[in-house]
Amino acid sequence: MAIETRQLRDDAVVAVVVTRHRRDLLADSLKIIAAQTQPVDHLVVVDNGPDQSARDVVEAYPLPYTYLPSHRNLGGAGGFALGMLHALALGADWVWLADDDGRPADENVLLVLLEEARRRDLAEISPVVVNIDTPEKLAFPLRRGLTWKRSSSELGEDFLPGIASLFNGALFRASTLDVVGVPDLRLFFRGDEVEVHRRLVRSGLPFGTSLKTTYLHPDGSDEFKPMLGGRFHAQDPENEVKRYYTYRNRGYLLSQPGMRKIGALEIIRFGLYFVGIKRDPKAFAQWLKLVRQGRREKFFRY
Repeated sequence: MAIETRQLRDDAVVAVVVTRHRRDLLADSLKIIAAQTQPVDHLVVVDNGPDQSARDVVEAYPLPYTYLPSHRNLGGAGGFALGMLHALALGADWVWLADDDGRPADENVLLVLLEEARRRDLAEISPVVVNIDTPEKLAFPLRRGLTWKRSSSELGEDFLPGIASLFNGALFRASTLDVVGVPDLRLFFRGDEVEVHRRLVRSGLPFGTSLKTTYLHPDGSDEFKPMLGGRFHAQDPENEVKRYYTYRNRGYLLSQPGMRKIGALEIIRFGLYFVGIKRDPKAFAQWLKLVRQGRREKFFRY
């Protein structure tokens, strides 16, 4: 493990990447991070799967780095929490987050994010997250009012205030993390990003997404099933593990300040989806069970 001991420069950027069993994808991500025209001062990689170690991939990174193997899988939530705290301990003024299955679209992403954050005096700024295979499309659908946008061209503006994808190329000021904290380990994965977004909104700090730069990510829109002509969507992951964490964590989130008002709407929306559209009342009963488990903060692993 390479560990940085010297004091970082003022206004230093530390990149944090969480990985598990994705060596090739991680190598692609680190290659473009190392090539940024605004250099990253230090890289922190948290490896949740050292049984298939990515140590040699990280050791090939040409700039200062820290490799943190975790012999307990902390999930995305715990991995980012560990990496972000380590970045702060190193003396980072900015923390740049990236997952191992995505990467900056080009060498200027960090430069654009920093310039926009400084110009707009933002606490956090994100790039547009687009489909890695078809970059003209969004990796995740974005709701604006009652309509859902699926391509970056539909967004229209150069900056979206109050909207951000927080673990895919998001850039935080260190002082912002003093206010909103790091992800909640208990969530493991799924919903941890929404929880940090909720805290960011409630803090009143200015943040948003710049349409001047993009981050590539595998398509995640297939999980969002449209209803009523596309005015509503229901998230329905393809496997049992993802459904467990998605619905359990959603129950916890809907019990938190700032999200309670949409709880009743969620019951109607998912009832319509599971019973009225999917014709699967057992799935709706399972959804209710997991949501209640989350509300009661029963954070047992799957």
